[in-house]
Amino acid sequence: MTHDTQNPLLENWTGPFGLAPFAAIKPDDFPPAFAQAFAAHKAEIAAITDDPANPTFENTIVALERSGQLLSRIASVFFNLTGADTNDDIEAVERDVAPLFAAHESEIHLNDALFARIDTLWQQRDTLGLDTEELRALERHHIGFRRAGAGQSPDAKARLAEIGERLATLGTQFSQNVLADENAFALILDEADLEGLPDWQRAAAAETATQRGHEGKYVVTLARSSIEPFLQMSSRRDLREQVFRAWVARGENDGPSDNRAIAAEMVKLRAEKARRLGHASYADYRLADMMAARPAAAQSLLDEVWTRGRARALREQAALQDLVTAEGGNFTLRPWDWRYYAEKRRKAAFDLDEAAFKPYLPLEQMIAAVFFTAQKLFGLSFEERKDIALYHPDARVWTVRDVAGRTIGLFIGDYFARASKHGGAWMGAYRDQQKLDGEILPIIVNVLNFVKPAPGEACLLSFDDARTLFHEFGHALHGLLSDVTFPSLAGTNVASDFVEFPSQLYEHWFEQSEILRHFARHYQTGEPMPEALIQRVIAARQFNQGFLTVEYTASALVDLALHSTPDLDNLDIVAFEQAKLAELGMTAAIAMRHRLPHFTHVFAGDGYSSGYYSYLWSEVLDADGFAAFAEAGDIFDPAVATRLKQYVYSAGNRADPEAAYVAFRGRPAATEPLLKKRGLIEV
Repeated sequence: MTHDTQNPLLENWTGPFGLAPFAAIKPDDFPPAFAQAFAAHKAEIAAITDDPANPTFENTIVALERSGQLLSRIASVFFNLTGADTNDDIEAVERDVAPLFAAHESEIHLNDALFARIDTLWQQRDTLGLDTEELRALERHHIGFRRAGAGQSPDAKARLAEIGERLATLGTQFSQNVLADENAFALILDEADLEGLPDWQRAAAAETATQRGHEGKYVVTLARSSIEPFLQMSSRRDLREQVFRAWVARGENDGPSDNRAIAAEMVKLRAEKARRLGHASYADYRLADMMAARPAAAQSLLDEVWTRGRARALREQAALQDLVTAEGGNFTLRPWDWRYYAEKRRKAAFDLDEAAFKPYLPLEQMIAAVFFTAQKLFGLSFEERKDIALYHPDARVWTVRDVAGRTIGLFIGDYFARASKHGGAWMGAYRDQQKLDGEILPIIVNVLNFVKPAPGEACLLSFDDARTLFHEFGHALHGLLSDVTFPSLAGTNVASDFVEFPSQLYEHWFEQSEILRHFARHYQTGEPMPEALIQRVIAARQFNQGFLTVEYTASALVDLALHSTPDLDNLDIVAFEQAKLAELGMTAAIAMRHRLPHFTHVFAGDGYSSGYYSYLWSEVLDADGFAAFAEAGDIFDPAVATRLKQYVYSAGNRADPEAAYVAFRGRPAATEPLLKKRGLIEV
């Protein structure tokens, strides 16, 4: 294939690690590059289906795995930019290209000739002499084609393709609308409005104001790292209410960025797709290929945790209401009050508040802690590279090496919030690991949204921020340590109720006293966090767990119910949400962590649709899994860490996730460690 030498996306990338030449790429380079890459991929698929030879693993599955490399390379750059550094031009391309990708995927997965070859191999699988990973690759392709609608009638396939394209268009618009609402809001404050805010928070708000063009003022945005500390610390109830209402109203503002009709249409289309594929509901369809296997299993876990969590939250609420009354407050506790009074209660109960420990959690020290943990567990080392140009000056990059000094990948950290970046935190890949044609090393990125400090100042993290840093690096390790042959099985290409296990497990190390003693150091003096403070932090681990359990589980229960409901005529997603919360007995003092009009996990693509329960399912695994280190008497026990790497972090989707967990742990996971961790049963 001849490449257009004028388009940097189609040239050979000769820089370090074969990274994209970001500075040379313009938004209008993407459409012609995608057109060429789609055509190349179609030709590669045609070569497989037109092969007159009988299907073999090599000429069908291996050829399929090799196909689409140009498209994957361009798409990985594009979709990482749409999340982390977008603009109006990129968003316009994204809206155009999203349905084209869906159509392209449908064309491949609904290709009868291609599926016939895969199906033939699947029927003959026991006679092909395949090794474990080859058999798994064949199985996953066969399942993927069947779940996409392969073998259906031409009319059914045409409709499934239509649905796929429409869902892609709607999901893209949903995500862009949430970003638009987040960027449209800023709470602009004067010095007189800062009651209760400590110095570090005032400095962060001043720097945000400068970045937003409000020099001399203070700004709170809807980025979680900006709004949550404000809700915790500000003694101005009116301002807390104002910013909270804006936060929970994202996607529900009656203008061009309103997501209610978009979400309702997506739910109906998903339900139709599921019915056409022989499933009672979209939740049944989605969970059929997850660890949970069926909605009832996810529902059972959620129900148990909800019941226990709600009871604990109501006790917490009563204590906070007592605090309001004791202070002379003549009002009922509302969601914009909870964090503020919980902070006061934590101070009273544990002599612990955000202002006391945040100075000990500067970002640089926490990055060092994340890397140290990986070195102790898996022998990894990290060397920062200043010679590699990336897509944004805030992004940083490290070469990652194993215990023998062999380079295993590249890690990019993009830590600060900005208007061009979607909210939240995630891990992505510019390139997945594989060994199909020689060793291909992974290029993995963590994207976060911490408040950017003024030049020369430290970025101070909350405990939640630091935990999120560890969480996302757990995902990054899943990508960096991947050691499989086939790209389709690499890294995080696993069931979504298993993919959160490596990330949530990694969070545990942050809260260990060994890590805090070594890395929690004051950003100005370098003094370690006092031992008494460390002990108070550990003692307060289960503080506010009722609230945290309820805000998360409510979102998961509403998601699962929405995608299980048969009656979707005239669906009003806000009315549905309110009715479900009323049925659950949701307290008015707590809001869902993600309301439906801005629930990007569920509607910005299919990632966690009817699968937001996945975090809790994986938490059963992570709580039980970390107990293996506790039982060994060493949080870095080499034998446990070796099993963890072999069967989980390096294994990709080489094995069924249940089997992978049992291989690591020696038995299936028990739910009791999860309940203990959240303080939902007596220890």
